[in-house]
Parts: sequence; C-alpha cells; structure tokens
Amino acid sequence: MTDQMARAARFRALHERSEPFLLPNPWDAGTARLLAGLGFEALATTSLGVANMLGGPRAGRQDILDNCRVISAATPLPVNADLENGYAAEPAQAAKMIEDACACGAAGASIEDGSGDPRAPIYDFGLAVERVHAAVEATRSLPVPLVLTARAENLLYGVADLDDTIRRLQAFESAGADVLYAPGLRTLDQMRAVVSSVGRPVNVVMGFADPAITLEQLAEIGVRRVSIGGALSRLALRSFLDGARQMRDGRFGFVTEMASISELHQAFERGRGE
Repeated sequence: MTDQMARAARFRALHERSEPFLLPNPWDAGTARLLAGLGFEALATTSLGVANMLGGPRAGRQDILDNCRVISAATPLPVNADLENGYAAEPAQAAKMIEDACACGAAGASIEDGSGDPRAPIYDFGLAVERVHAAVEATRSLPVPLVLTARAENLLYGVADLDDTIRRLQAFESAGADVLYAPGLRTLDQMRAVVSSVGRPVNVVMGFADPAITLEQLAEIGVRRVSIGGALSRLALRSFLDGARQMRDGRFGFVTEMASISELHQAFERGRGE
C-alpha cells in the first residue's frame, strides 16, 4: 500500500468513528507541521487561507493545487483539499480538479455548489447535483480512494433557506458523496436538523458558528467532522496587523508575545513526523 493509499484509508476511517474528529486548516508547510505536532489526526487546506497568503480575494486554480501539494508533503497526515467549485461550471471540467488534487497527494477533496458569480452565486439544483455525480465518478476512477465531500453553499451567500440546503445535501448523498457539508450553519438546532436529515457523515465548520457550541455538543447531535475554515489564518493575520500597527506607532511591546525560535523549531520538527 502506498503512503497516499494509507492516508486515504486513515482519513476514511476517521469518519467512521462514533465521535467527531477535528480537522484544522493550515495554509503552508509551517502551519501544517505546527498542527501535526499538536496531535491533530488530519488536515484540510483552506482556499481563503491561500488567498490571504497570496494577498488577494481569491486564489487561482493552480495556486490551490500547489498549496495542496505543499501541505500534503509537509506531514504524514491525510489532507482534505478545498477545491472551491472546481474552477468550472461544467461537471466534467470541475471533476477534473479532483483528479489533479489526487495527483498532488490529497486523501480527500471537497466540491461546492457556489458558482463564483455574484449575480447567481449558487448553481441551479439540477446542475449542482450533476456536478456532484461527476465528482463521484471521477473519484471512483482514481487509483486512490479519496473521500469526497459535497458542499451546499446557500448560507454563505445570503440564501437563508435551510430546507433547500438540506434538499441539496440529500441529493448529493444520493449522488454518492461520502461527506456532506453546509458552511454557514450557526446554531446547534440548524446543525441537528442537517445531521438528522442525511445518512452520511456531516462536517461542521466552526468559523461561522456560535463559538459557545462545544465539541461535546457536536458529538451529541451526531456531527462527525469539525473544521475551522480560514479562521486560523484570519486569527494569525489579526495578530500580525496588531503588531505592525504598534510598530508603525513607534511601540514594540508585541515582541514580548512572540514564540521563541527554539519553540518553533521543536514544534516544526515534531510535526514532520520523521
């Protein structure tokens, strides 16, 4: 069994446990190793984190794939690739990105029904389902059994229709998706409604949710995977901006809050897992 095959098998097994697992989102090799060194069992890329790293509102297709390759190579952990909408509306073209993510070392991949067009931000229901079906077919043809996550993006784009979101997730499940995901769920009741309406593992992203919700509560309602999206990137950049503003104002108190060089080197080494 190849390393990538073993990672994909481990990643799939994490979804089959009775308790949820935590899936943090690094944006480069260093943050991936820090998270691995802290004992996380898997990682996920974040397209927002890549965009933040590159200094733009959205990362390009090749940027996303290059980042997936870097993070997959950084640690022994399985990596789920955030592929946005596959950078194509046409189902087969969007599904091609899953093949490319597999070639970059991914153990899982997600595809969403957000179009990227502000005039019509969500794909029509029929096209959205067709895209997931194409993604499933592409995944099944791969030499590595990637875990496919299908995302319903309604809540991120002002479509506050939980019934339609659930209908889409149910259709994605019927099309063969392994994991279901509706970013933008905020309350425990919303999460419970989604989990109880489908039969596949559900990912909840806490970057948009009520932060008072605990992992124990998520476990009680049957959530199987908990991610954070671009939140860690945004948290790091807030600290960066705070320090830079102090420096601009001629103050340097932020240097007392830095991690030591030796602490970072030790953490990076733990995360390499070699």
